[in-house]
Amino acid sequence: MAYQLEGRLLEVCDCNVLCPCWIGEDPDNGTCDAVVAYQFDKGTVDGVDVSGLTLALLPHIPGNILQGNWKVAVFVDDAATDEQQEALLNVFTGKLGGPVADFAALIGEVVSVERAPITFTVEEGKGSLRIGSGPTPVAEADIASYMGATDKPTTLQETVFSTIPGSPAYVSKATKYRRNSSDYGLRNVDLENHNAVQGLFRFEAA
Repeated sequence: MAYQLEGRLLEVCDCNVLCPCWIGEDPDNGTCDAVVAYQFDKGTVDGVDVSGLTLALLPHIPGNILQGNWKVAVFVDDAATDEQQEALLNVFTGKLGGPVADFAALIGEVVSVERAPITFTVEEGKGSLRIGSGPTPVAEADIASYMGATDKPTTLQETVFSTIPGSPAYVSKATKYRRNSSDYGLRNVDLENHNAVQGLFRFEAA
């Protein structure tokens, strides 16, 4: 098995709630500036254990999400060894094929690959994400799911980006979303009450 990865996803962007990209439509602003983070609760890549690590992407999406040509800064958990970092980058650059290669094909330019401390928490529909340290981290967001009339989280089923068949994406809102990314040629973001999504993922490739 080339890789077997399972865990949780947090995504925030500058679209309104709910982000049209999740159903393959154009972003609200014509472009989309986001943070997408993957927490690997368990996983191996070519025999390398990557459990407990996080990888985050800061993409600029210039139009319809499915048309690709994204510009992306990549941040790898600073707890990763060199071997673990190489393994994760091999997956997320598409070198090992499988479902992540389809995702990687949307990326037109990787502007940076860096190590950084990444804080990723999810508990009872609430999540938080922080990339970097100090008073001005590269990105930070606080996220909470919308709740339905029965006090259950509001969900999307069978979206174009559902990463476990049958597993829902949780429709959420970021009370805070800041991205300090101009050093990478990417737009800074400072917003409240815009789109966020939580979900589960499972990626496998032989």
